[in-house]
Amino acid sequence: QLQLRESGGGSVQAGSSLRLSCAASGYSFSDYNVAWFRQGPGKEREFVAAIRRTGGIPYYTDSVKGRFTISRDNDKHTWYLQMNSLKSDDTAVYYCAADRGSPGYSATYYYTHRYTVWGQGTQVTVSS
Repeated sequence: QLQLRESGGGSVQAGSSLRLSCAASGYSFSDYNVAWFRQGPGKEREFVAAIRRTGGIPYYTDSVKGRFTISRDNDKHTWYLQMNSLKSDDTAVYYCAADRGSPGYSATYYYTHRYTVWGQGTQVTVSS
């Protein structure tokens, strides 16, 4: 079973950049599809970005397309979320999550419940 730990959050001005990291410990990291979710104040947890265990074209929610980039380094058991041109609406706790490669990923990658392993979250605050 994987264990996940996020890092890289902080407080920044609008227009700034941050890079979040999620380090995984445990076995078979390359078997997992991985993703980032976020939960803003008073909001439900929402999908941000995902990337398959084999890499390939990532998935993004519309509000972050062109600004955020998800990537993974299987050798380092880590994946990343590069966040550019941050906006106040991006303020949230960001969570990394992993899915053990169960079927139907391309249709359900944005569902929180398909991810079985979660990090503890890291706060991102963007002030305007």
